[in-house]
Amino acid sequence: MQIYRVGQITHYIKELLELEDTLQDLWLEGEISNWRPYPSGHIYFTLKDSEAAINCVLWRTYAAGLEFRPRDGDAVLVHGYISVYEARGSYQLYVDDLRKSGAGAWALEFERVKRLLEAEGLFDPARKRRLPAYPHRLGVVTSPAGAAWRDICQVLGRRYPLVEVILSPSQVQGAEAPGQIVAALQRLAAYNQVDLVIVARGGGSIEDLWAFNDEQVARAIAGMPVPVVTGVGHEIDVTIADLVADVRAPTPSAAAEMSVPDGRELRAAILQGRAALAAAMESRLAGARLSLEREEAALRRASPRYWVNRERQRLDDLTRALQLAMQHSIALRRAHLQGLAARIPPLSPLATLERGYALVLQRDGRTVVRSVRQAPAGQALTIRVADGEFPARAEGGARGPKVT
Repeated sequence: MQIYRVGQITHYIKELLELEDTLQDLWLEGEISNWRPYPSGHIYFTLKDSEAAINCVLWRTYAAGLEFRPRDGDAVLVHGYISVYEARGSYQLYVDDLRKSGAGAWALEFERVKRLLEAEGLFDPARKRRLPAYPHRLGVVTSPAGAAWRDICQVLGRRYPLVEVILSPSQVQGAEAPGQIVAALQRLAAYNQVDLVIVARGGGSIEDLWAFNDEQVARAIAGMPVPVVTGVGHEIDVTIADLVADVRAPTPSAAAEMSVPDGRELRAAILQGRAALAAAMESRLAGARLSLEREEAALRRASPRYWVNRERQRLDDLTRALQLAMQHSIALRRAHLQGLAARIPPLSPLATLERGYALVLQRDGRTVVRSVRQAPAGQALTIRVADGEFPARAEGGARGPKVT
């Protein structure tokens, strides 16, 4: 037979409790009883319901962070772990978080869904998609009777009237809202004609906005084939849908503004772009014109006509130079000839005729008679003297012919 000491079995029971995962991460809801703060700052109390009670310890470190000061009778939600206080052999709850029961339940569910989806990577910035710069068709999931729908339409009409808006109606509050929001998103996904989706609702309490903390709504947003912008509540309201969406806007109106470009800015950019384009085109045309002129000049230089005209001018220059050279040569020769002519007269036969001599020519007036044999009797002759010529005839005699 094995015999144990009280301390041994109590320690064994403590180890068993601390090895149980469920008991080490536990939320309990109940009513506070016997709330006892100690001078050390630690607080001891009992958490009970209609069926049972459990002793609780709240250490000073956690007590300092409480958002409210609980009192006996308050309904609360506490978090902690179960262990054994060995000195008395009793098990108790060691509390590290304490909240009011109503708000605490909402926050607890919020944290549960948040941790679950965050672990799956649905909040990862790397999976967030960029919004299209100029959407052609935009889907909206909201209530057609709500102010959010009117605000969205007003902003889109003022800011970018070119976009076509498709409403996929849904309740945005109440027990049926999560299912309707999921169905509305699925309709837009099946329609497959929108470039962007806005999921929106106006402000309200945490209960009013709770549909956007629903796990299935968050998964439907994450599964959309196009980017999703959420505009739920006011700027201070952050829902699970906001964390999953590609872009979170603080309000429905802001969601509409973030989803489309500003028409005025776009118009100004177009005008500026048109001016820049005109300037660029003018500069390019000027450059092309200059290049064309250069090419045209090069083409003219390479053209046969250019070379023919150039050689024609060169020929004219050479002809002019040749004419000048010939004129110069002729002038020199004329001067030389005139010099020679000045030397010839004294030696000319005409000068001899001036001295009283005559020149006997045959009948043709060109052939000079140099011998009597050239003037037989009866030969017609021409006698040239200094001031003219006259006819004569040769007569025969003992000494030969005579001229009469």
